[in-house]
Amino acid sequence: MNKYSICFISFFFLFFFMLINFFMMIYFIMENMIMFFEWEIISFNSMNIVMSILLDWMSLLFMMFVCLISSSVIYYSKSYMSSEINLNRFIILVLLFVFSMILLIISPNMISIFLGWDGLGLVSYCLIIYYQNIKSYNAGMLTALSNRIGDVLILMLISWMMNYGSWNYIYYLDFMSGDFSMMIVSILVILAAMTKSAQIPFSAWLPAAMAAPTPVSSLVHSSTLVTAGVYLLIRFNNLLLDMFFLKVLLLLSGLTMLMSGICANYEFDLKKIIALSTLSQLGLMMSILSMGFSDLAFFHLLTHAMFKALLFMCAGVIIHMMSDNQDIRMMGGISFYIPLTSLCMNISNLALCGIPFLAGFYSKDMILEVVSMSNLNLLIYYLYYFSTGLTMFYTIRLLMYLMVNDFNLLSVYNLYDEDFVMLKSMFMLLFMSLVSGSFLSWMIFYYPYMIYLPFNLKMMVIYVSLMGLLLGFFISNMKIYSLNKFISTYFLSLFLSTMWFLPNLSTYMLNYNFLLFGQNLLKKIDMGWGEIYKSQGIYNILKYYSVINYIYHMNNFKIYLFSFVLWMMIFIMLLML
Repeated sequence: MNKYSICFISFFFLFFFMLINFFMMIYFIMENMIMFFEWEIISFNSMNIVMSILLDWMSLLFMMFVCLISSSVIYYSKSYMSSEINLNRFIILVLLFVFSMILLIISPNMISIFLGWDGLGLVSYCLIIYYQNIKSYNAGMLTALSNRIGDVLILMLISWMMNYGSWNYIYYLDFMSGDFSMMIVSILVILAAMTKSAQIPFSAWLPAAMAAPTPVSSLVHSSTLVTAGVYLLIRFNNLLLDMFFLKVLLLLSGLTMLMSGICANYEFDLKKIIALSTLSQLGLMMSILSMGFSDLAFFHLLTHAMFKALLFMCAGVIIHMMSDNQDIRMMGGISFYIPLTSLCMNISNLALCGIPFLAGFYSKDMILEVVSMSNLNLLIYYLYYFSTGLTMFYTIRLLMYLMVNDFNLLSVYNLYDEDFVMLKSMFMLLFMSLVSGSFLSWMIFYYPYMIYLPFNLKMMVIYVSLMGLLLGFFISNMKIYSLNKFISTYFLSLFLSTMWFLPNLSTYMLNYNFLLFGQNLLKKIDMGWGEIYKSQGIYNILKYYSVINYIYHMNNFKIYLFSFVLWMMIFIMLLML
């Protein structure tokens, strides 16, 4: 079997599944229909463990997008990973990842959600350490341990929901929303979603996960792993309304937007800049979700998935062309050499910025206008709009470095744009990046959002975008900051460029508390007392008795005679007493 055959089989299967989901979703929306399947696996006392499947327009639409992106990514991997010997293993891991996400999407039951949730964490670890070097191992461990916090919270949620007699959370969302015991469920769900969607203080793992191959980054950071937390909160949305904890989430997600936007302007690694923009958009989704607009969060989740997957694919092509170099200071003038990839890159970047009539505009502009119309304080309003300006800022900076500046890598170079396998998969997403915003705005909303604002408030998005564009253009044109200025702001620059020291805090906390505690447990319990009394102790006892048993089985008459006489003497002594 050819190593590329599994690529084609997976691509056609996922693409066919995407088409089925699309037609089912259209039918479900037209008929206003929901299907609920339940299979009882085990029953004990009054508790049932059931495998449930919930098919409604939301799960079908999300599955359609996941299958579309993953089919494009697998087709793209045929060329990108062509030098990989174990390509089949890579494709199977990606398929496992997609399967875990689909399980999470269609589950109305906490047990099956946990299976998909944990599957995402486990397979993402395997994919991040795929290149098997020390950097990948560190990034994989940070990702796995950060996501493990969310897994533990979901386990606590499952044990708490035993109080209700069923793990089907959809039964409790409406009529138990004011109940105190459901407040614990809400807090656990919010915290678990924050770990999976990398909000402050769990943000450090998301840029570190860039150690994975670029097709994986394209899949993970667009529609699967990082959006799992957002999707869970969308499903639990009715339960979360009127909670103090949502205000905390609003503040933290706003700060995540700000932090990632500033940090992206300091970064020179191409993939990390795109990862930080993902973090910024996740902050936007979580913040609008915490204000109660779950449909807008879902809308932005889908449009963002399209152009972000495309952006990562373009980055992968550019990194390949640049002899596997990711530093944007080495790049420049690529639009002359790889025009089709540059076209895809520019359109996906502009969609990210919310340029009118591209995919990102429909969702992002609506979110910001709803924020303007809502009764919010000035800090949150400032965080939203400043972060939008920063998005434009780092996008223009990236385009200046990639497209406009001079090429700085090699004196003799051969850049080409004829990898048609990669280009075909990118054009599929390019089409969706152009039309998905308009298409989804008609599909998702039963009635149009009517937003009445004064002219200046209505134009505020355009104002901050233009300001970000100008600042990005002027600062990118400054060849080097004056040395005195940089030294005078060294500590501030260090703070802003290292994600507010979150990676240091995450790793030191893990090292000096959890991991050292685990090491002590391992030494004292597993390799100490446990070794003496459990494994080695049981082994020694069994060995001792087996030796005695062996001696008896040797059929030695003297031993039998001796033991018989011994037992008789003991028996006679007992009788005399």
